[in-house]
Parts: sequence; C-alpha cells; structure tokens
Amino acid sequence: MDILTLLIASAAAFSLALLSAVAGFGGGVLLLPVFTALFGLRVAVPMLTLTQLSSNASRAWLNRHDLRWRVIAWFALGAIPFAVAGGILLSHAPLAPLKRLLGVFLIAVVVWRRLRPSAPRPSDPQFAAVGAASGLGSALLGSVGPLTAPFFLAYGLTRAAYIGTEATSALIMHLTKLTTYGAGNLITHQTLTYALALTPATLLGTWTGKHLTTHLTDHRFTTLVELGLLTAGALFLIGF
Repeated sequence: MDILTLLIASAAAFSLALLSAVAGFGGGVLLLPVFTALFGLRVAVPMLTLTQLSSNASRAWLNRHDLRWRVIAWFALGAIPFAVAGGILLSHAPLAPLKRLLGVFLIAVVVWRRLRPSAPRPSDPQFAAVGAASGLGSALLGSVGPLTAPFFLAYGLTRAAYIGTEATSALIMHLTKLTTYGAGNLITHQTLTYALALTPATLLGTWTGKHLTTHLTDHRFTTLVELGLLTAGALFLIGF
C-alpha cells in the first residue's frame, strides 16, 4: 500500500464525511474526483461505495431516533432493482454525458425551488421513483446524493430527520450495488484494503459533523444544502 496515497485519501475521506454529516450529502460527489485521480474511475466507483458504507451507517445510527421509515421503504423499492441494473452497466455506459445531464438537473432544481418555494410535498410512494433514479445514477457514478436532496427537503425533512433518513436510504442502495459489483468482479483486494484503511477517517469525520449540526437553524441548513446542490451541479457540468 502506498502510504502517501493512503494519507491523501484519508484526509479527503475525513473532510468529505464531515461535509456529508453536516449537509446530509455531498461527500461522495466531491470524493469521487479525488478517488478517480488516485485510482482510476473503474476502481474509484466501487471503492467509493465501500467507503460510503461506514459514512452512511454511522449517520443513520447517530440520527436513528428521527428516521422516517415509510419514506425509506418506498425509496428502497425503487432503488434496489435499478442499482442492480446500474451495477451491471458500469463497465459499458458512457459516463461523461450522464454526469453533465445530472449537473444541469441539480442546478435547475435549486432555481425551481427558489421560483416556487411552495412546491407541493411529494407523497411517500413517489419516493420509489426517486429511489429508482438514484439507484441507477449512483451505481454508474458512485454517488448522486444531491439528486435525492430536493425531494427529501420538499417532503419537509430537516437536520437529523433529513440526514438520518437520507443516509439509511443510501445505505440500502450501496449494499445492493456492492453485491452487483462483486458479481461483476469489480471489487478487488486493493479496493477492499483501501476502503478498510479509510474507515477510521470516515467515522471521525461523521462524528465531528454530527456535533456541528446542532448549531444550524433550519433556514441555514436548507441554504447549505442548496449551495451543495449548486456546487455538485457545477462539478458534474465541468466533467469532474
């Protein structure tokens, strides 16, 4: 194992796990270009999924008293089959056009929220469609957490309820992806070794971020999430 590579990856994992714990998403989106630069895209996507297991599991546990289980169940209904399909397509799909399309969507969502602040609240069953789109995109790109954020926010979730519910939904999706990646021989000994080595940094970042959320009002929290959506959209558009 290259120690310098491990140190760089650990620092990135800590910083972006902290961001995810505060905003509910964003760590995976920003960690993907770091992992791609260090390991290459085909290794980066499965390894990012392994790294996100500890991040999402710890966020789900720390916010377990505020989970919305009906939303999680409907999300999983759509996410599981489409995560399997995305995992199978990973070795063949043209990723660059899909990233740019997702970037346009994320920026448009923030603009739409600002123009229509009283948008209708999504119903529980509609999260099956959110899960389907998220499962497919996440399996191909490693992380599309910002894709789900607008729908959880429109549902009325904030802070602990939002972070915990989103993390639990993502955890179910990541476990499905890993099963598919393993069947397709996309998870190697190197991938497992690095993911295990990054777990302490990820857990520490999540714990630190959890304590920072107590100082945010609902309005500031929503603004932070929207800024994260714009940042993620811009990163996708420029090809990160």
